[in-house]
Amino acid sequence: MKGKNIIINREVSWLHFNARVLQEAADENNPLVERIRFLGIFSNNRDEFYRVRVAAVKRMQAFKQTDELGFIPDEILTQINTLVSQQQEAFTKIYESLIHQLAEKDICLINEDEMDASQQHFVRTYFHDHIRSHIFPIMLKNINIFTALRDKSIYLAVRLIPVNSEKPDNYALVKIPSTVNRFVILPKKNNKKYIIIVDDVIRFCLDDIFSIFGYKNYQAYTIKFTRDAELDVDSDVSKSFLELMSESLKQRRMGTPLRFVYDRNIPEILLQLIMKSIGITKNDDLIGGGRYHNFKDFISFPNLGHEDLEFPALPPLDHPDLSYKKSILDVIRNKDVLLHYPYQSFQYIIDLLREVSIDPKVRSIKMTLYRVANQSKVVNALINAARNGKSVTVFMELQARFDEKINIYYAEKLQEEGVKIIQSIPGFKVHAKLILIKRRQGRKTEYFANVSTGNFNEHTSNLYTDICLLTANKQIAAEAGKTFELFESNYKPFRFSKLIVSPFNTRKRFVSFLKREKKNALEGKEAWAIIKLNNLVDHALVKSIVEAAEAGVKIKLIVRGICVLAPSEKEKINRNIEIISILDQFLEHYRLFIFCNGGEEAYFISSADWMARNLDNRIEVTCPIDDPDNRKELMDIIQIQLNDNIKARYIDYEGKNRYKSTDERDPIRSQIATYNYFREKLNKKHS
Repeated sequence: MKGKNIIINREVSWLHFNARVLQEAADENNPLVERIRFLGIFSNNRDEFYRVRVAAVKRMQAFKQTDELGFIPDEILTQINTLVSQQQEAFTKIYESLIHQLAEKDICLINEDEMDASQQHFVRTYFHDHIRSHIFPIMLKNINIFTALRDKSIYLAVRLIPVNSEKPDNYALVKIPSTVNRFVILPKKNNKKYIIIVDDVIRFCLDDIFSIFGYKNYQAYTIKFTRDAELDVDSDVSKSFLELMSESLKQRRMGTPLRFVYDRNIPEILLQLIMKSIGITKNDDLIGGGRYHNFKDFISFPNLGHEDLEFPALPPLDHPDLSYKKSILDVIRNKDVLLHYPYQSFQYIIDLLREVSIDPKVRSIKMTLYRVANQSKVVNALINAARNGKSVTVFMELQARFDEKINIYYAEKLQEEGVKIIQSIPGFKVHAKLILIKRRQGRKTEYFANVSTGNFNEHTSNLYTDICLLTANKQIAAEAGKTFELFESNYKPFRFSKLIVSPFNTRKRFVSFLKREKKNALEGKEAWAIIKLNNLVDHALVKSIVEAAEAGVKIKLIVRGICVLAPSEKEKINRNIEIISILDQFLEHYRLFIFCNGGEEAYFISSADWMARNLDNRIEVTCPIDDPDNRKELMDIIQIQLNDNIKARYIDYEGKNRYKSTDERDPIRSQIATYNYFREKLNKKHS
C-alpha cells in the first residue's frame, strides 16, 4: 500500500470514533437532554474501551516481538493516554456548559451544599426510605479491599472526623448503590425544577450512618476502579461449558487493575491509603477527575422540561407487505421480505415465533441467540413453542461479552422447559443471527429462514439500525440448516455456495469481489463498491480496498466505529475512496455490501464486520439479496446515507472528524430521511 498516512492503529481509530460521540454532545442542533445523554454514551464507551482494549494492549507489553504486533504497546498506550486526556478536558467543558444551559431552562442540577431547608428535609426522608438500607460501609484501615471493590461501580471515599479531637481520623468506603436511580428529582419551586445526584444525597446523610460511632464531620470523594474484563475459561472436560463460564465470570471480579479514577480534591493521605489497599502504584493509570464518575448513568438523564429537549419520537412503522392479521409464513412463502429496525417493527419477529409455536404443521424451530433483552419476549416465545410440542433448538452464545450472566440464566431456563441448548466452545463464538423453521405441508417439507444483521432483542431493536431477511428460498434455508448442523457436529466444515460463512470463506470471497472490481476497472469497465460496516480492521481486506481504488474502482465506505483505513487528505487514493461515519439518534449497526459486478449488481447483508475475529474466530453469516424490489430498497437507503450532510463525518488519518459540508438548500439527515422513506412506502401501499 502506497503512502505513509493510510493505516492508523485500531485503538487510536476507536478513540477518534468516541470523539465523534463527544461531537454529538457538543452539537447545539441536538436537543439539550440528548446532548447530556451522549456524554453518558461517551463515558460508557470509554469504560468498555479500558476494560477490553486497553487491557489487551497492556497484556501485549510482555510480548517482545513487536514486529508481529505491528505496533509498540508502550507507544500506543502513551498515545491513548494523550487522546483520553484531551477528550476528558473537552468533556468537562461540554458538561459544564450543558448544566448551565439546563439552568437557563429552569432545570437546576444542585449538590448537597446548595439545598434550602425544605429540600434538605426531602432528601433526608428520601435517603431513609430508599437508600439507607443499601449502604454497607467498608472500613479502610488494615484491610486489603482489592477483592471487595466492584468493577464499573463507584464509591465514596470518606474521611471520618471524630467528635473527640484527640482521636485520629478514620476512613471508609461507601458504595453508591446501583439499585437506586442515580438522579433524585426534588419538589418543584417557583417554576424551577431541581435534580440532585444520589452521590450527593449520600454525602448529605453520612451522619445517619456514622454519627453513632462518634464522628461529627465528613468529607467524601468519589473514586472508581476499572479491571481487566477478559475471561480465562478453564478447559476442565469434566464440566459443562455453562459451568466453566459461570466460574470464569467470578474470576472477572479479580481482574487486573487497569485504571483508578479519583476526585482530584481527595486528601493525599486518603488517596495513598486506598492505593495501598487496592495494590496499585503511581506507575498504574491514575486519573485525577472531577466530583462525579460513572457518567454512563447520564444515558438515563431525566427530561423535566418540554418535549423539544429530546429527539422527536419515531415510532416503528408497519411493513407494507405484512399484517398482524395475516400469516407471515404465507407472505414469505411467496416473497422475500426485508425488515429494517428500528424504522419498522420488531414485533413481526415475535409474531412469527408465536405463529410457528401454535401452527400444528410446524415441526421444529432452530435459532441463534447472542444478546437478548432482560425480559425477553423472544425467549418466552421459544418456551411457548416447546410447551406446544415443537422441537426447539437454540444456540445460546454464552461468551457474548458482558452479557454472559443473562445468557447463562436464559440457557438454564430454556433447558428446564425442554429446549435443546447447544453450548459454546471455548475460544469460538457464534455471532450469526439465524432462525430456521421446518414445516410439514402435505407430503412435502418446507423451510423458512430469517437471516439478520443484528440481535433478536426487542430492546436494542428500538435503538440499533438492523436489517433482516425473511425468506422461503430453498438454497438459503438449506444452508442455514447446514450452519445449525455445524453447531451440532463440533464445527465440522461444510461447503457453502449461497451463504458466505465465517470462518471458512468470508475474507476470501470479499477479496475476490474486490479483485473482480479491480479487473473491470483496469479493462475500462464500470467498477465500484459500496461497503457499510461497524468496524474495518482486517488488513487483507484493507489492502484489497486500496489496490482496487488505485486501479480506478470508486469505493464508498460508511464505517461507524473503528476504521484503520484512514487516508490523509494528501493521499492520491482519496479521489477514489470516500469514507464517512454517521452518528445520530440511532446506533448504525447493519452491514451491507453492494458491488457493481460488471453491471450485474451483487447485494449482501451480514452479521460480520471486517475484523480478524469476525472472519477467523466466529461463525458469521453473509446473505445475498436477490429480490429486485429489495435490492432497490437497499440502494435507496444507502444512497440516503451517502448523501447525508448533517450527521456524516469524513474519516481521515488525522482524526479531524470533519462534517460533510451542509447544503442548506437541501439538508439531508439520513436517519430522519430513511424513516420518511419507509413511511412514504407504507402510505403508498395504503393509498
